[in-house]
Amino acid sequence: MTTKARELTAEVAIIGGGVGGCAAALAVARNGGRVVLTEETDWIGGQLTSQAVPPDEHPCIEQFGCTRAYREFRNGVRDFYRRNYPLTGEATRTPYLNPGNGSVSRLCHEPRVALAVLQERLQPYLSSGQITLLTHYRAVHAETVGDTVRSVTVQETRTGDQITLHAPYFLDATELGDLLPHTCTEFVTGAEAQSDTQEPHAPSIAQPDNQQAFTYCFAMDYLEGEDHTIEKPTEYDFWRNYVPQITPAWAGKLLSLTMSHPMTLKPRPIHFDPIREANGEVGGFWLYRRILDKTNFSGSAFRSDICLVNWPQNDYLLGNLVGVSEAEQKHHLERGKQLSLSLLYWLQTEAPRPDGSQGWKGLRLRPDITDTADGLAKYAYIREARRIKAEFTVCEQHVGTQARMEITNLPENEVQAYPFPDSVGVGHYRIDLHPSTGGDNYIDIGCLPFQIPLGALIPQRVENLLPACKNLGVTHITNGCYRLHPVEWNIGESAGLLALYCVQHRTTPRAVRNTPSILEGFQRWIQAQGVETHWLRAKPL
Repeated sequence: MTTKARELTAEVAIIGGGVGGCAAALAVARNGGRVVLTEETDWIGGQLTSQAVPPDEHPCIEQFGCTRAYREFRNGVRDFYRRNYPLTGEATRTPYLNPGNGSVSRLCHEPRVALAVLQERLQPYLSSGQITLLTHYRAVHAETVGDTVRSVTVQETRTGDQITLHAPYFLDATELGDLLPHTCTEFVTGAEAQSDTQEPHAPSIAQPDNQQAFTYCFAMDYLEGEDHTIEKPTEYDFWRNYVPQITPAWAGKLLSLTMSHPMTLKPRPIHFDPIREANGEVGGFWLYRRILDKTNFSGSAFRSDICLVNWPQNDYLLGNLVGVSEAEQKHHLERGKQLSLSLLYWLQTEAPRPDGSQGWKGLRLRPDITDTADGLAKYAYIREARRIKAEFTVCEQHVGTQARMEITNLPENEVQAYPFPDSVGVGHYRIDLHPSTGGDNYIDIGCLPFQIPLGALIPQRVENLLPACKNLGVTHITNGCYRLHPVEWNIGESAGLLALYCVQHRTTPRAVRNTPSILEGFQRWIQAQGVETHWLRAKPL
């Protein structure tokens, strides 16, 4: 393998082409800035595309509570279906079209459609040269001088060719916060100690290796009377008998139709019936993350619904992707794939059916949906990354419903999240932590409509590196509500705008936050571009 070195220069270099990275690149480019955007896979879009996860959003998303650019993306997804798919008349007339009619989101869609919409939005800036997109590139080295990042070197994952990027500002939009160790930016992982954060749900001592499970998602449809059973996975016997070792105890074997209820943690039966659910007779896991509802489309365009599997049963709990060697990381990723394939095989061969028989042989893996040979998503769905040690860290007592009620002595219908004067965005979701590698069951608690403080985007020491996704200044607990799609978009968009604002006004992120007149000017500027910094209505979820 030969290594060819070259250099590129831009005003903002964004490492990671996921939701936050794309939002940041679009924000910089629409304001006249020049961007280099890198992506480890061949698909930009992260959670929305390469991880194949339809957006998790709050109930008010159609009216308010996200940036204008994110709403334009969502409208673009619906327009793409209207322009290119044989929708029924009723579906065409539905203003808030939900292509999959999945129960988890008001916009369940295929990952390829999200990819097409993002590419469409990037294309004018790619053609003009304002955005240089490097797919199949990952960061391997950074040069720092004091508190400043001077350059970041990225490597082509197939050829080994390297490019050194120079820019006044670098954004870490990687799924695991990979740029932080390369740039010697201080960060935390896992769960902080309660003595450090004062959070009610934090552990008594720090647990840096206690991190949320990751998941390899996959898509499947169902063709009754056909047999699409995959080859028995190598690790099937292990996963078939695996019982998660977590506290409070999981409800038996992982591969079953019983799980722990996320809020009560008591055993909860799961309904799964692709025939009756597709007919609208019952609701269950077939509908949960359904990304294509065949009844939205005319005639016989689709033989089946398409269901996206991102369930508790394929959450991987036996190791981390952060704080381990590259070999260990690869090992856990491979086992995570084996778990997902084992879940599919179990559904095809052993899952109990309402009539007393076993297995749904007609379940068909859809590698065309994920564009992979093995049929799984291109990239693992990552819930928790390295997080910067920030000027300000958002804790449970700033956004958690019960914690805020206890602090303010207000009832649930009146309490609001802590008001951040340096707000650069908003978000809303439950504090939703999946079972973790440290042995915790779900932590799923109420959360109030919250703001994104600028202080959470500024490292304590490093001057020109900004987080652009779930690696901002939040805790293990509050990561559970700041990690979802519209919030990540807002974080990335605001980080991109902050970097360009500092370049254009010859200032620094720290000065923007800590100088009232500059902060006010920056907030007005981003508000004019459709970044909501305050909630129009604030009710608990």
